[in-house]
Amino acid sequence: MKAIKLILLALTFNLQAQVSVPEKYWIDDKDFESKIAQVSSFGENNFETIVVEFWADFNKENCFAEWNKIKNATYYRVDIAKAPKAKKKYRIRMAPTLLIFKNGVKEKVFKAGLDLMLPTDLPEIQRTINEINTADKF
Repeated sequence: MKAIKLILLALTFNLQAQVSVPEKYWIDDKDFESKIAQVSSFGENNFETIVVEFWADFNKENCFAEWNKIKNATYYRVDIAKAPKAKKKYRIRMAPTLLIFKNGVKEKVFKAGLDLMLPTDLPEIQRTINEINTADKF
């Protein structure tokens, strides 16, 4: 019985990790730069905070599954196979890798280790976003 519970728990976790991301959140080389420098609707000098996840199909089980819970930032996902220029420019070696941008400038990087797991969680990412947004007010 314990084995069955563990298997069900593992399946639930695996399904949660593979949360599908709607097409509108996927970007590639042709729109990468314009997306990371997005201006907020509140004014031309008010740039949005952008979180970009570099993703790979071979490691989709370890994707950032809580992307839809991010607040005060816009999330995009990049398939590294479809964005070789961005991958090279930002020196992406592991997937998943999360980059946080403000005003088109890379502010923070969270990258997977050799185990291909992202060594961070939603609370830490959200704290970083909040710090970046607060610093931008001064």
